[in-house]
Amino acid sequence: MAARLAQQTQLTVWNRTKSRATEFSERHGARAARTPREAVQGAEAVVTCLPTSREVESLLDGGDGLLAGLAAGTLFLDCTSGDPTTSRRIATRLAERGIAFADAPVSGGTDGAAAGTLTVMVGSDSETFRRALPILRVFGKRIEHMGPVGTGDAMKAVNNALLAVNILALGEGLAALVKAGVPAAVAVDVLNQSSGRSFVSQTLVPERVLTGKWPRTFRLALLDKDVGISRGLLAETDVPGPILELAGRLLSEARSRLGEDADYLEAIKLTERAAGVEIRG
Repeated sequence: MAARLAQQTQLTVWNRTKSRATEFSERHGARAARTPREAVQGAEAVVTCLPTSREVESLLDGGDGLLAGLAAGTLFLDCTSGDPTTSRRIATRLAERGIAFADAPVSGGTDGAAAGTLTVMVGSDSETFRRALPILRVFGKRIEHMGPVGTGDAMKAVNNALLAVNILALGEGLAALVKAGVPAAVAVDVLNQSSGRSFVSQTLVPERVLTGKWPRTFRLALLDKDVGISRGLLAETDVPGPILELAGRLLSEARSRLGEDADYLEAIKLTERAAGVEIRG
């Protein structure tokens, strides 16, 4: 996302790991800032993307924090897969200083970011959404105004919760089919011509599970976090959620067993181990 922005605008970057910002700036012709305050000073727009809303909020205060450098009239776009409550709290604090805020989490993975084809789910007022569009179009293809602040986060959390359910269920189903004598590749191919197909079956499993490659592109810990946000949304809106409740428990168990660095698709490995099969083809 930042690389695409660097191609079209004068970009200043900051990262909690200094070497990453330095390496990026040298490769893409951006300027590396030493602190969050320095990164946003004089900026017309700021884009943040961290693991959680809590981490975004933690950067606001202090002498080198974002609030020390942000000016009234700045546009603040948070692409973190965050939680609605914290985003609303951040928006309120920024509004007191005349700074417009939108939660704008994205979906589409690293490939979508590089290609500029991400889906962006925006929570903001209509004027902030209008101002944000030219920036979001640099890395997004489908950019949707979901509603007020917090609704972008809510949409992303539900999306990722459904992704988690699909991963868990597909792993179980494929393991059973393999044990029943159906070749994994045949099962996936037939599934993808049938009504049970999904992004997981059409893209993730063929490219990463059947091949045995298991690349690490998105941490299981973050998917677990997103399912937790979706469960909180269901509780807040008084909607029963037994399926997401179970998915959350299973993901938390997988996270505990596989570790904080495990990729989200590796949850299928636990099913393979329990079943005594490998889903390969």
